[in-house]
Amino acid sequence: MNFVYILFNKPHGTLYTGVTSNLKKRMLEHKTKIHPHSFTATYNVTKLGYFEEIPSIKDAIDREKQLKAGSRSKKIRLIQSMNPTWEDLSDDL
Repeated sequence: MNFVYILFNKPHGTLYTGVTSNLKKRMLEHKTKIHPHSFTATYNVTKLGYFEEIPSIKDAIDREKQLKAGSRSKKIRLIQSMNPTWEDLSDDL
């Protein structure tokens, strides 16, 4: 299974959209700042706000591109549809 996900640093704060085949491992990488000069490490964007499971990696990449091309308000609405209290969903992975 593949995942498209949106991270945040605080409610309505900085957002990051990504794709991975292993969401739990990828979240650990974000949280431990394994890439210290990356966008997520620089802006402390480490909280999982939204994710989708997508069977095909091609479809997951296409969905990531679609989300990245969308407006910030659409990303916020997606987060709020799954996670209205802006909790870090990675705690339950």
